[in-house]
This record gives sequence, C-alpha cells and structure tokens, in this order.
Amino acid sequence: MTDKSQTPLLDTVSYPADIRDFTIEQLKQLADELRRETVDIVSITGGHLGASLGVVELTVALHHIFNTPDDRLIWDVSHQSYPHKILTGRRAGMRTLRQGGGISGFTKRTESEYDPFGAAHSSTSISAALGMKVASDLAGIDRHAIAVIGDGAMSAGMAYEAMNNAGSMDARLIVILNDNDMSIAPPVGAMSAYLSRLISSKSYQSIRHIAKEVAGKFPKPLEQAAKRAEEYARGILTGGTLFEELGFFYIGPVDGHNLDHLLPVLRNIRDSEEEGPILLHVVTEKGHGYAPAENAPDKYHGVNKFDVVTGKQAKAESNAPSYTNVFASALIKEAERDPKIVAITGAMPSGTGLDKFGDKFPDRCFDVGIAEQHAVTYAAGMATEGYKPFCAIYSTFLQRAYDQVVHDVAIQKLPVRFAIDRAGLVGADGATHAGSFDVAYLGCLPGFVIMAAGDEAELIHMVATARAIDDGPSAFRYPRGEGRGVEMPEFGVPLEIGKGRILREGTSVALLSFGGRLGEALLAADELASRGLSTTVADARFAKPLDEDLIRRLAKEHQVLITIEEGSVGGFGSFVAHFLANSGHFDKGLRFRSMVLPDIFQDQDKPETQYVQAGLKKADIVTTALMALGEDEAAATVRRSRSLTA
Repeated sequence: MTDKSQTPLLDTVSYPADIRDFTIEQLKQLADELRRETVDIVSITGGHLGASLGVVELTVALHHIFNTPDDRLIWDVSHQSYPHKILTGRRAGMRTLRQGGGISGFTKRTESEYDPFGAAHSSTSISAALGMKVASDLAGIDRHAIAVIGDGAMSAGMAYEAMNNAGSMDARLIVILNDNDMSIAPPVGAMSAYLSRLISSKSYQSIRHIAKEVAGKFPKPLEQAAKRAEEYARGILTGGTLFEELGFFYIGPVDGHNLDHLLPVLRNIRDSEEEGPILLHVVTEKGHGYAPAENAPDKYHGVNKFDVVTGKQAKAESNAPSYTNVFASALIKEAERDPKIVAITGAMPSGTGLDKFGDKFPDRCFDVGIAEQHAVTYAAGMATEGYKPFCAIYSTFLQRAYDQVVHDVAIQKLPVRFAIDRAGLVGADGATHAGSFDVAYLGCLPGFVIMAAGDEAELIHMVATARAIDDGPSAFRYPRGEGRGVEMPEFGVPLEIGKGRILREGTSVALLSFGGRLGEALLAADELASRGLSTTVADARFAKPLDEDLIRRLAKEHQVLITIEEGSVGGFGSFVAHFLANSGHFDKGLRFRSMVLPDIFQDQDKPETQYVQAGLKKADIVTTALMALGEDEAAATVRRSRSLTA
C-alpha cells in the first residue's frame, strides 16, 4: 500500500460524504494523493491505468458536488472507475483488483451502491442515466443522473440514439463528455472556463428564461428564429452546435484537470432549475500526472504489473506466439497475394493485431471506431463490390452487431469473414468480455461457415480458408493468449469445408474437440490411456457445416463420445447432439456427453483458474469419460484392452 505519509488526506476519506466540506485546496491535495494511490495499486494488479488517471480531478469534483450515491453517477465503459472505487469505500480491497474474488475492473451493481449501473461495453451510459432520471421523476424523487462518457464512446450510434431521445424530453439529464482527444491552450482554456461559468450561471439561465418568455409573445416564425439565434451564438462561441441540434444545453470545453474551472461549472449545473438535458464538455489527458502513461497513452490503456519509478511493465516470457499475432501475420501474407483483402475493426487495431496489418497496408485497413454495427454493414458493402473484408472483432463485441450479421450479411449471403478474437474465457476482464456465445448465435444462421482453431497452425489455415470462401459468410474463432507451440506453416492452405481431422486413434472413448481445448483433450487421452482406456482424439475444425462422416465413425466405433468446447450450451455440442439424435445413433446405445462452459456468468480470475472452475480441464474430461462408462464397465474395458495387448 502507498506510504501513509504520502496520502494523509486520502487516509481520512472513507466515502464521498467525507469530502463534501473540503476546501478547493484540500480537493487539489486529495486529487494528487488519489492519483498516487491509483498508480501504486495498478502497478501491483495491472489494469486500465491511463483512463483512470485522466479522470482523477473529475472524479473528485463529481463526488464533492453531487450527493452520491443518491445522485446516480454512471461511468461509460467504466474502465476509468478506479479513482471512483477508491473514494467509495473500496480502497482497502483495491489490491485485489481484477483478481479472483476481488474488486471488479468495471463498475458492478452487486459490488457497491455507488455503482448504479454495471458497464464494460461502451456507449450505454446516456441511455441508462436517462432511464434512471425519468424513473426518478415519475416517482417524484428529486435526484440527479450523471453520465460520464468518453469521446471514443461517442462514436457509437447508441450514444446518439439516447441523446436524440433525451433532447426531446424535459428530464434534467446531465452528460459529461470526457474528451481526451483534444487540448486547450491556457489562454483559450481560461476564456472557455469563463464562458462556461457564465452560460451555466443562474443569472444567464434567468436572462435566457426571460428571453424565451419575450420570444413567446412573437409570432411563431419569429419565436423560432430568436431561439435559434441564441443557440447558434452559444454554439459559435463554444463549439457545441451539434449537441444543441440534438436538444442539449451545451457548456464547455472546460479543463478537466483544473478544479478552479471545473467546480464552479458543476455547481452551477447542479443548482440549475432549467428543464431539459445538459452536456458539459470536459477536456482531459489520458495518463495525466504520471509521465510514462502520458508519453505512451496507448500502451498504458491496459497494463500488466509495472515498476512505478520506471514505468517498465512486467511480461512473462512465452515460447509460443499469441493467437492474435498469428492471425495478423497470416492475414498480411494472404493480403500480399490478394489485393482484394481488406481489414476492418472497431476501435481495437492493436487488440486484434490489425495495427500490424495497417502498417503494411494503410489504405486497406479501416478502424471505424466503437461502432460494431457499422463495421459489419460497412464490410458487407465492400463485399458487394468484390472485395474480401476480414472483420476482426472480439467475440464479446460482435454481440453488439448481431442484427447486422443476420440481415446485412447472412440473409444476403455476402462473403464477409469474421475473425473472432478472445473466444472462450478471458481472465481479469471477467464475464463482460468472455467470448462464450458466438458459436451459438452464429450457428443458427443459415449458410454460415464456422471454424475454431485447435492450435496456432490451424489458425493460419483457417485464415486461408476464409479468404477462399467467396459465396457466403464465414467465421473463425481463436482464444486469447499464446498458442500451443506447434510447428507453423509458412503459408496457410485452405481446408476442405466441413472436414475435421483425427490426431490419435483409439477404440473405447472418442474425444471430439472444437477449438482451444484441444491441448487438454490430448492430455486427457494420455491419462485415459494410462488407465488402459484406448482413446481417439479428433479436432472438429468446423461447427458448421458439421463433419457428419467423422461424427458417424466416432459414434459407431466407440462406447463413449464426448464433445469439448470453450463456449456456451447451444453451440457445437448441441449441433452434434441434434445430428446424432436425428440420425438414430442414440437408439443404438451410444453414450454421449457434451462439455461446455457452465450456465453462469463467470467472474474474473486467471484464465487457468476459470477453466478449472468451468470443468474443462484434463481431469474433468477424464472424469466425464469414466462416469459415462460406469465404474464396472470402465474396469472391464481396461481388462479387455490389456488382454488384447498381452
């Protein structure tokens, strides 16, 4: 924990009520100490550092001015909520951040009453805050609802849908646009702060109210003209015309690190009696106050453990490349041979490896911002013109574009290729980022080809396979982290569609793996073999279309057939069970088991621990096989196997 001598004022704070009477000098000191504490915590736990450092002063100001938790404070995405958590009764537990059983890396309703809305995907805060504010008004409860949303999150359509709705209502919603992609020179900042104080003041609001009353006496066209003149005058002065058009009263921009500027504006907003939504434009800097994060905001967005003095991050050495890097390298090689290949992502170029593709092919790589719906339909549009779009989106984020996948891609049979990163469990980001459902929600769509890589070499072949599919949509999924260390081909070779492979032949138990559990299946086969149970291991490769010939053979030649996948119920195992049931294999006594992720939202932990909790490790596969055989029959099978080899 931070040396107590460095945080004397923060040590007196347990909850936001403790800072409501602080002087501005005390608040500035508190912000300095809070920043120091945040850096110290994340150096131990890892996490989202840059964004949290960027909102330290804003966090202090909001909790000082507003009566949280009665006033509802919602952080969009909430990866910047670490200072908020420290001030809201969770400081003692913050060194368990993002660890099993510890503090979540995002806001979480079950964790604290100061987290009124859970978030980890972006652009939901304005909708949620508006819902809360309208509900409070309907109940006759006088409280504020404040949404803090970043400029990146404002690139998503949902934010504008919510603003358009709010702009047509009388609810006094407060939206704070946290803009860390802009800077203000000191003289401009001072002028902007003055204008913001003026515009948000009661005297201005009163004059504006009188002006409205007077304008109301004019004929309607003149009244509208007067109203527009006032709005455009403020828009020209402050740059908020877009928000005014959406029905918001715009204030800003204000330096989000200057409490002398920030506090009076927030106080005026709190005390305003005007109806209708208001937007405060606050300019901040990611990583503010910690030089390594200021100088490399992208690298310090999400960090591993690091040395506070040098900023150097700890990273475990790996003998195998990451699946993300394998995908990026394979796509670059394919693009070198095919000029029609283009790559699309939604604000995750480095997370998906497309930053490397963009370095090589800057004119063929498109980051569309936090706009997955647009990304999918944009890719569909390119596909209609003969291009070969690879849409690289995390499994958890592709969920946000499901309607576009169905209507704009699948129904039209357009050859959009979905590279689905972060398939399966993802560790410290927990349930909100787990890639659990994509096989289930894509597998029900006619005409989709769905693949999953059992190792990094297979991923290279699947990139080549997707490139070759030109008559409909395809998807290939792969997990977070490093591969298995298998030998890598120089170039991918397109796979035969709907055909799996057998890696090990046996006679008693068949393990049919789909995706990243293949290594565990091979280990389980070794364990079963050591018990005298001859085991086949097959890599399905495809969930759609299924390799029906392979499944028939496994069902016919083995007593037990087990499917294994890192996805939810309703996915690969369900497709196999449906085929086996309809083809009559269950009528012949086949013992079938399907191993999937449990029907819960799993909390954050180390991925290895999560898979133990999920029951998808070697020992779980062995136990499933033995239980399917039954203790007596398993023993008899072992005896028969031994007699045959004697």
